[in-house]
Order: sequence, then C-alpha cells, then structure tokens
Amino acid sequence: MADGNDPPTVSLPPLITVSDLPSASTAGRNLKEWLQEQFCDKPLDQDDMRLHNAAYVGDLDTLKNLLQEDDYRQRINEKSVWCCGCLPCTPLRIAATAGHAACVSYLIAQGAHVDLVDVKGQTALYVAVVNGHLDCVRILLEAGADPNGSRHHRSTPLYHAARVGRDDILQELIRFKADVDMDHQLGPRLLLSARTLNTLVVCPLYISAAYRHLHCFRLLLGAGAQPDFNYTGPVCREALTRGLASCLLDAVLRHGCDVAFVHLLLDHGANPALVPWDQSEGAGSNQRKVDPEALRAFLEARRQPLRLTHSCRIRIRKTMGKHRLCHISSLPLPEPIKNFLLHQI
Repeated sequence: MADGNDPPTVSLPPLITVSDLPSASTAGRNLKEWLQEQFCDKPLDQDDMRLHNAAYVGDLDTLKNLLQEDDYRQRINEKSVWCCGCLPCTPLRIAATAGHAACVSYLIAQGAHVDLVDVKGQTALYVAVVNGHLDCVRILLEAGADPNGSRHHRSTPLYHAARVGRDDILQELIRFKADVDMDHQLGPRLLLSARTLNTLVVCPLYISAAYRHLHCFRLLLGAGAQPDFNYTGPVCREALTRGLASCLLDAVLRHGCDVAFVHLLLDHGANPALVPWDQSEGAGSNQRKVDPEALRAFLEARRQPLRLTHSCRIRIRKTMGKHRLCHISSLPLPEPIKNFLLHQI
C-alpha cells in the first residue's frame, strides 16, 4: 500500500491522433455536405478530411506526412467541412482555434495564408485571441497577420482582448501596431446613431473600463488611445438624463469605476470640462453608484488647471503620434524624462 504522504498517481489521457476521430452521424453528414457545397472552395470526398482533422487534434506527424504530397500541399488553404465541426474553414484556422502552436507554425511555413477568413469573417488570429492562445497569437503576428483582423468581421482581436482582460495578448497586439482607438468594423454603422453611448461601445478603452480591466485600460492609454474618445460636440443634457455617456471620463464615472481609472484618464490628457457634473451627480439613478473617490478626483481636476509638466508631456506624446510612442525609450534623453513620457513616474 502506498504511503499516505505519497502524491496521488495521475493517469494522463492518451495522445489523440487523426485516426481516433469518430465518424459523422447521418444528420451531421447531411449538414456538412450542404455546407461543403455552399461555402467550401471545392467539393471533396467526405472521408478525405485528414488534413483538417489533423490540425484539429494537433497531430503534427500526420500534417507533415500529408503535406509531403503535392495534392495536400495544393489544398493547404482550402476551406473544408472537417470531421469534428461544421464551419467551413482552413487547417490553419482550425489549429489556431484549438491552440496547437506547433501545427500553426508548421502550416504557415508550408504556405498557409495567415489572413484568410472563415464564413463568419474570422481570421486565424482572431480565433486564437478569442480562445486565449498566446503562443498562437505571437506566431501569427510574427508571420505577418493583420493585428486588426478582417473588415468582414464585426469585431477585432484587440477589442476582444480588452473586453476579456487578456493584457498579455493585448500587449502583443499593441507591439504589432493594432489600432487602439476603436473597432472600425462596428463604428461605421453605429456612428450615425443618435445614441451617443453606441459610439463609445466600439472603443476598447470603454469596454476595458466597463469590465474593470485596469491593466488593459493602462496599456491602451500608454499606447496612445484617445482619452477623450467620442467627444463630438457639446454635451447633450437629454442624453445625460437617459443615462448615456458622452465621453470616456463620463462613462468611467457612470460605471462606478474606481479612482485609478479617473487618474489614468486625467494623466493622459482627458478634459474634465467635457463632463458637466457637480457634487450631486453621484446620487443619480445610474446602473452603478458613482465611486466617491473617483468623483472627488474628477471635481478637483475640474477646479484646478493641469500642471505645466503634465501639459508638456501630453503635448509631446500627441505630437509624436501613437505609432511612435514605442520609440520613446530609445530617444537620446535622460532616463527620468523618458520614464516621465512613458508615465512610469
């Protein structure tokens, strides 16, 4: 008998290979045949989905063996209905969804196109972000994947990372110059709406604040996201009474975010004059009660002008532009000045 102090024995599941996948049911086969006919690049024998199925289970050996044949190399970018799914897509998209980084890397090396979309307009990068596969995200970005995803989809990789609080993935997307200001796929349809809140919803800064992801909020501002995003004119009193926010600072207060969000917005140049609040606003019937410390910080900032040093920092960062902020650390300046420009002191 084993000693009571011995660790329990853990039996690992056997490695799944493409040969272990179950066959499709009759109903599933009929649906897949219809999808194959409607959306796939060309009809293939239903029993010959080995390339896609190998990508699904991460069977790298099978991928390597199959791609030695000319026929499979020519089909590496085909959208096909595979054994364990009905959505027509490429082997690369399947491997990125499942998080098989080695398969993703190998497929790209063999000629898989990184920015092909599935029938929903999703790229391999987008599904890798949605499923939280950081290694796959890095591989795809380094292979030249568009960090903003596809214009055929209603969201972007960066927006999703900001919504779910994946600051590690967000940092990689920022490093490859993803747009930190808005989801352009959502924006054009909603910017025409009279509901001003809708224009905020497309903003990664807004969504990271709404879900209380402070580190993501800080990363986006540090990468040059506009702190006054969505301010398009005079504040609409009617919108305010309906509980709609007209700019980011207004939204942060209305969502009951803590004082750190307010300080970050103000430090990065948000204009408190755009929000016509007073001390009584915190008692309104909003979705959340306004954080008292956040309200005090906002009211104090509105009473006192920004310090000259902070004004200079904001002006320098705006002049550089968001795509050049990553070069601040390499400027021929004293370290304290560079740290100040980077909001590290």
